Amino acid sequence: MSEQQIQDQARGLLEEGQVDCVIGYEMGSRGQVRPAFIYTPQDVERLVWNDGCTHNLTVYLHDKKKPPKRGADPPTVSIVVKPCDSRALNVLLAEGQIARERLHIIGLACEGVVEGAGFGGSAQNGKLQDRCQRCSERTPIIYDVLIGEPPVVEITDDFGDVAALQAMTPGERMAFWLKHFDRCIRCYACRQACPGCYCKTCMFERDDSMWIGMANEVEEKQFFHLGRAYHLASRCIECNECERVCPMDIPISLLNRKLVQDVQELFGYRAGLDDQLGPLLTMFDEGEESLI
Repeated sequence: MSEQQIQDQARGLLEEGQVDCVIGYEMGSRGQVRPAFIYTPQDVERLVWNDGCTHNLTVYLHDKKKPPKRGADPPTVSIVVKPCDSRALNVLLAEGQIARERLHIIGLACEGVVEGAGFGGSAQNGKLQDRCQRCSERTPIIYDVLIGEPPVVEITDDFGDVAALQAMTPGERMAFWLKHFDRCIRCYACRQACPGCYCKTCMFERDDSMWIGMANEVEEKQFFHLGRAYHLASRCIECNECERVCPMDIPISLLNRKLVQDVQELFGYRAGLDDQLGPLLTMFDEGEESLI
């Protein structure tokens, strides 16, 4: 039923000229779900919704925010979002990366997506991804139309994955990360899949950077991963797309999750959970203005 409702919404929006493009999901030629870009009402039947729809589609909005030609307005886009994706939208809206008036959001109530969905696997075993097992947000936080009935869940994220890492000695943790970083091939797939990485020129890929060289030794790889994690501090919405697309199976999300936990404990803040809050590092509580 949800799939038909998505198609009906997309068809209406395109027929009435309310949007120029609908970003959703479709089945690929290899039997896996992939992102879809629908421009005509005749193509809306390609849109699907199932437990293999793992991609965070908000990353594709970066390509849609520019005018197609000089003097034209940026396109108006409709996008299908899961609850975790809607948190990414809130972050991008708060950071001024997207104009809300040029965005129509089709929110989907979500029961979770399964392991193996998307790149490099087959979504057949029915086991929910780790991120879904600890997710309590089953309804998108921001949307223009909501499709589906939100399931009732009672989940508390205890950061058990981070606790296991913290139980190690400092030396053990260093060895753990250096072992994983050493396998990194610096393909930047993690950066490309992340909605929070939208810099036109990445400091980690500049050939004249004073911070990091272009070599592929463990020192450069360590600097890249730690630097990227700090750039996402208070901004990561834990969609885990970075880890899913990593061809070397590096547990990238652990770095992000550790900073998510620290930010939550220190400031009571979790990225994207409130559509009225701006980025943490640009906000002040009452009285803090006097400190600067």
